[in-house]
Amino acid sequence: QVQLVESGGGLVQPGGSLRLSCSASGSIYSIDTMGWYRQAPGKERELAAVINSGGSTVYADSVKGRFTISRNNAANTVYLRMNSLKPEDTAVYYCNAKGSTYYSPFDSWGQGTQVTVSS
Repeated sequence: QVQLVESGGGLVQPGGSLRLSCSASGSIYSIDTMGWYRQAPGKERELAAVINSGGSTVYADSVKGRFTISRNNAANTVYLRMNSLKPEDTAVYYCNAKGSTYYSPFDSWGQGTQVTVSS
C-alpha cells in the first residue's frame, strides 16, 4: 500500500503564489508518474500537471507558463509551484502517483489540499 500526503494549500490573493508538496511512502519499488489534479466545485477532476521519472512533463493548457511541476525521485516527492494564481485556479488539488510496489502495481491518491484564490 502506498500513501500520499499533501501540504501547502491555502488562501492567496490573485496574482500570488503557492507551492504544493506531496510525499509518497510505503512499499515502493518504483514510481513512474507523479502528478497533480484539481477539482473545482461542481466540476470534474482534471489534470493540472504530471511528471514522469525521467523528468518529462505535461501541463493543462490553462496552467502552462504559470505552474511548474518538479520531482525529487530519491525522496518520492513531487512539487507544484503555482505563480500568477487566478480565481479560476480555486479547487481541491489532489496528488497522484503510479508505479509498482514490491508486490503489485499501484495508482494512489492523496487526500487533497484546498487552494483558494480570492481577494
